[in-house]
Amino acid sequence: MNHDVIVLGAGLAGLSAARDLVHAGVDVLVVEARERVGGRVEQQQLPDGRLVQLGGEVVGRAHTAYLGLVEELELTLVPSYVAEPGLIARATPEGVSAGDPPHWFGPEDEAEHRKATAEFVDLARTVDPDDPWSHPDVAALDGLSVGAWLRSRKASPAVVRLWEIGALGLADGSIERTSLLAALRKQAAVPSAGHYDYEDWEGLRVAEGSATVALRMAEELGPRVRLGAPVTALDVRPDRCTVRLRGGETLTASAVVSALPVGPLRDVTVTGVSDARLASLHAQRHALAAKFVAAYRQPFWRERGLSGLSECEGVLGSTWPQSTAVLSALVPPERLGPLLGMPAQLRERELLSEIAVLYGPPALDPLAAWLRCWGTDPWTQGYVTQWVPGDVQRVGPLHATHEPPFYVCGSDQWVAGYMEGAVRTGRAAAKEALRRG
Repeated sequence: MNHDVIVLGAGLAGLSAARDLVHAGVDVLVVEARERVGGRVEQQQLPDGRLVQLGGEVVGRAHTAYLGLVEELELTLVPSYVAEPGLIARATPEGVSAGDPPHWFGPEDEAEHRKATAEFVDLARTVDPDDPWSHPDVAALDGLSVGAWLRSRKASPAVVRLWEIGALGLADGSIERTSLLAALRKQAAVPSAGHYDYEDWEGLRVAEGSATVALRMAEELGPRVRLGAPVTALDVRPDRCTVRLRGGETLTASAVVSALPVGPLRDVTVTGVSDARLASLHAQRHALAAKFVAAYRQPFWRERGLSGLSECEGVLGSTWPQSTAVLSALVPPERLGPLLGMPAQLRERELLSEIAVLYGPPALDPLAAWLRCWGTDPWTQGYVTQWVPGDVQRVGPLHATHEPPFYVCGSDQWVAGYMEGAVRTGRAAAKEALRRG
């Protein structure tokens, strides 16, 4: 059957693009490899009715595309974990401490940290997040890691350590393998007085569950979404695009919107698209990370004066409370190998033990727990966008642009990934496809 547009992938990006196209009267088919919609947003419900988010959860006040979509879907935004009472905890081999400054700081490190942050924020103001390639020092900034930049300006080892534990807590990779230009671009996209201000980036969540955003859009699209349909090949021609599914079935359309993550997209044979565009798409990468969630009866960490937010140097990189008595945690790329090296039946206990180091023995007895290894999932092959030194130039100005009738969207087609990137680029791809007719 021929369609106006075929959308590859039913995550937030693909669903956002398809929804806008359908509202404009376009005949759309969405094909999704999984037997569910949502991609890296997923949720489960506890017997007591609480929804538990197993993928993306939070957004910030500057994430306007996502916030606008939530309003259209008549869902509710509420403060996230950022509003939780209590102190941040940090777990390192030396022990656990609460609050700021971190326990490894000396008398002068706090002032040095403030100075480094101010210099980073000032430097980010020189970067255009939509066109970082135009920066006069593009090669130097992209060739330098954040860690190397900190050391070049004589930051103390204690300050470098704080930046590293913070970066791994976000699970987008070590500062030693993060392009300074990419980090500056991210700061420029959501400017603030600090470096990765939690309120600006993660201060809000959807009360009905972030996965409900995807489910609502899928309900609107109805039979236009086809599940269990992995794509193996795509041929793009000006007059006709052909999509081949596993099993040999062929679908045709006048245009294709690819909302596949960059890892799975590399597994699709694509013809009819320029070599330069494929090289750009294939140069992108995702951080290989995992998410762990544990649901409890009570938020017992509050008894210790803690908020549930932590930064860690074990297998876990961070924890935070996603909702009432539910803790989320991330395993960053540098620690995914040790996690996967454990026998599968021991992983949950190991991760719960690390949470117990932070918050005490009640952590060992959750009502339920889930582990999602997004980095090894064949339909994601990663968590958030990762930019190692040199990647901004390798991907180049074709990033997030289109080659009609081939359009691209997805969290990795934005500055920093995240749910905002999925919705923003999904809606932008639909707008561009409609403009092109």
